Amino acid sequence: MIIRDEGILGLWSGAAPTVMRNGTNQAAMFTAKNAFDVLLWKKHEGDGRVLLPWQSMISGFLAGTASPVCTGPFDVVKTRLMAQSRGVDGQMKYKGMIHAIRTIYAEEGLLALWKGLLPRLMRIPPGQAIVWTVADQVIGLYERLAAWQESMRLVWSYMLYGPSNSA
Repeated sequence: MIIRDEGILGLWSGAAPTVMRNGTNQAAMFTAKNAFDVLLWKKHEGDGRVLLPWQSMISGFLAGTASPVCTGPFDVVKTRLMAQSRGVDGQMKYKGMIHAIRTIYAEEGLLALWKGLLPRLMRIPPGQAIVWTVADQVIGLYERLAAWQESMRLVWSYMLYGPSNSA
């Protein structure tokens, strides 16, 4: 039905804003998480510290709030492009991502590009709080295991080869 109505390229309707949304989402999420870790807990990437679960949860929740705010326009455009159908004149309302942004802005105003933000804010931040809590604890476990392995390597090297070859 899509191929018949829109042609083969109709299968990729909304692909450009989806890529933009996902790329922006990941950039915003990781940047915000690291920024909140530093700002709130003085935790820097690679410093060997592991946040307490409740600290990770707060940073993750706040990062989960930042990403939908940054990606809202791409999400609205993606949804509009994917859901549109031909009008009575046989034409599509939106010709592409840029045209959709301009049309939505001109017809509905700037805030229309963030329609649906509240439901996204009700869903994404709690999920990211859980994801980052688990991720930080798993990374901390891995880092502690790696440090333990290195210490065991040094102990065995010392025991087998003596103090001169243990490094």
